[in-house]
Amino acid sequence: MSAPHQPGGGRGTAPASQADVLAAHQQAGRYFDAAGVRSFVREQGNGPVVLCIHGMIGSSFLYRKVLAELAGHGLRGVAFDLPGFGLAARPPGYDYSWTGLGKFCVAAVGELGLGDFHLVVHDIGGPVGFELAAAVPGRIASLTLLNTTIDVTDFKSPWTMEPFRHRGVGEVWMRSLNGPAFRFLMRLQGIGDPAAVSKAELNTYLALMKGPDKGRAFLQIMRSTERTPGKQARYRAAVRDVPYPVQAIWAADDPTMTLAGYGEKARAAAGLPSLHVVPGKHFPQEDQAPVIARKIAELVFRDAARPAFPA
Repeated sequence: MSAPHQPGGGRGTAPASQADVLAAHQQAGRYFDAAGVRSFVREQGNGPVVLCIHGMIGSSFLYRKVLAELAGHGLRGVAFDLPGFGLAARPPGYDYSWTGLGKFCVAAVGELGLGDFHLVVHDIGGPVGFELAAAVPGRIASLTLLNTTIDVTDFKSPWTMEPFRHRGVGEVWMRSLNGPAFRFLMRLQGIGDPAAVSKAELNTYLALMKGPDKGRAFLQIMRSTERTPGKQARYRAAVRDVPYPVQAIWAADDPTMTLAGYGEKARAAAGLPSLHVVPGKHFPQEDQAPVIARKIAELVFRDAARPAFPA
């Protein structure tokens, strides 16, 4: 069940501006405080909770279409902004490592009163979400992997992101990343169907990425990854031989976290017989929201007496 398209390219209406899209995003959610950080959350629907964790460049804005689809399947979709991203605060000196962001998630699910929840992770939201799962394994009802990394010792930033990791170069790269350049890169590596995302929506991604601190927290996050054998063992333990079901949904043409590389490694690490492969690039949430939500609903309801979605 598809929800009406949000401002930013609705059929039969005048194209929305970035200001319109951002305002609609803000109106669709609310602010909350957790672990001393003010953040922002979008929630939609009623039913079992599905918590969606974003990664780099993303925020709760990334999941706006998925949340609407989840609601149509009788689920309560929830997505919040990690510190340093989107509409969340960006305190200087914060622990922006995967460990630190994971601790924020633990506090956030408590503050939001989520109880048990189905977890969805994407990009570095994988390691962050695995930190959450390791901390509260009894509250995880299922886990869905979306184009992410488990074997972090092999993780390499794509060429578009690597400059951010280096002091000086990263600051210059951030300042030079304007609207046209960002939209080109997103359509090149991120969006499988260009018609699925408007110019205003892509501009909103950039605005939420840079934020009021002009991307300083983003640079800190890029430089705080923990690609150690210890973390890899911790993340493998969060996806295999666990008390909750695990599945992986992978966009076939992701040039950043490739199906043959990252996808196959994730499948093997989780001990899965196969991956659910969908069309798209690194952000399938934009053009594959209906099938992603359907696969999540099937996992949530597969042992329930009632169907996962209307016949």
